[in-house]
Amino acid sequence: MTREEAWELLTKFNQDEFHLEHAQIVENTMRYFANKLGYGEEADFWAIVGLLHDLDFEMYPEEHCIKQQEIMRDFGVGERIIHATASHGYELTVDIKPEHEMEKVLYAVDELTGLIGAVAIMRPSKSVQDLELKSVKKKYKSKGFAAGCSREVIERGAEMLGWTLDELIERTIEALRTFKE
Repeated sequence: MTREEAWELLTKFNQDEFHLEHAQIVENTMRYFANKLGYGEEADFWAIVGLLHDLDFEMYPEEHCIKQQEIMRDFGVGERIIHATASHGYELTVDIKPEHEMEKVLYAVDELTGLIGAVAIMRPSKSVQDLELKSVKKKYKSKGFAAGCSREVIERGAEMLGWTLDELIERTIEALRTFKE
């Protein structure tokens, strides 16, 4: 599947600017991690998984990660992409466990990119360029801040990857710095 085909499919089911922006942020974050973790030859695949990971969320929020499997199969999307995107709903809406390192990264960074973005827009610079770990950790501890971003999922994702929470946050900030502004 090409990036153009993935974008066309995504925009059939998503029109909200917020959802489209989130999809692109996760797409770019996944590409960054593919290259950083030695999977550069699969960077396009990782990015497409990131782009499509919330395909069903806007139209079918109650069936998130469930409905998208059906949609993707109807549009001829490969099973590898279907499994990877669905696995980010592990222990939330599906029992499809993240297996490949790419799936674990998606699971870990999906919620975290939203939380980091929320911290960044609260800063005078409104940027991740000068964002530090301690600022994210301070807001992370405030359960009312970016309450829709599950700390449990983020922590479980770090554990799946064998990273500390601090490592995951720092690496994700680094990823966001490479493209977000």
